[in-house]
Amino acid sequence: MADLDDLREGCDFGLGESAGEQGFHVKGALHLPWGMKDRLSRIFNPETGKTVMLAFDHGFIMGPTSGVERIDLNILPLVEYADCLMCTRGILQSTVPPTVNKPICLRSDAGTSILTELNDNVIIDIEDAIRLNVSAMAVMLAIGDSKYEAKTVANLYKAADLGSRYGIPVMGVTAVGKDMARDARYFGLASRICAENGANIVKTYYCDGFEKVVAATPVPVVIAGGKKLPEKEALELCYKAINEGAAGVDMGRNVFQSESPAAMIRAVHAVVHKGYTPEQGYKLFQELK
Repeated sequence: MADLDDLREGCDFGLGESAGEQGFHVKGALHLPWGMKDRLSRIFNPETGKTVMLAFDHGFIMGPTSGVERIDLNILPLVEYADCLMCTRGILQSTVPPTVNKPICLRSDAGTSILTELNDNVIIDIEDAIRLNVSAMAVMLAIGDSKYEAKTVANLYKAADLGSRYGIPVMGVTAVGKDMARDARYFGLASRICAENGANIVKTYYCDGFEKVVAATPVPVVIAGGKKLPEKEALELCYKAINEGAAGVDMGRNVFQSESPAAMIRAVHAVVHKGYTPEQGYKLFQELK
């Protein structure tokens, strides 16, 4: 067991040094089986190594919140501009046509809502993910939540075991612990725990010192959009994260609550895949809206 009295904060992250020749465009995936790589290649563009994920799984804890009241009217017109869709199995089966032919990152845990304590989750049956032909399973980790941390780590560990057995990657989603600051030390800890327990992708939040979070996480890191920001600020968030090593973004509210969601996701796509600056992305947004 580690001696907590001599726990020293990391300082040598090798910033500016590449992780070495990987031989595959997805970080940390060189030695994975073919099926895993195939699914990861659907999510991460082989030409850029990056992804724009459209998250609309909010209803599984929030219900019909603003922007996702009608998935068929508000979200389906946006899917052509996304590289990957993140949603629940209920919405996928009832509302998303299989003809959209987009990779799915399936929200694979649930249990509580905003009306009670969050994070008391269990994972879905792996057979459902297989039947739905998903490209990844998303499982939340509540690091810093003394009541549910161990349970959510166990959920991720179990999902990673099952995903490894059937060739389905797992994305660890870092929730913000109640007793920890929203900084690089916390997100670095949470992201590393995800990877150490078998996550093939980590979804976390951008913060000061984000490059350290990415450097110390041996799998792709995608950022969560978080709360709704003005469009230019959201594009600046994307730009900074990508330039500090993020492998993409997984945005929801900053797209579907935008004044022009289709224009916004296309501007985000340009920042992530084409290297647009926030100013160029915002100009494109204004032209398209």
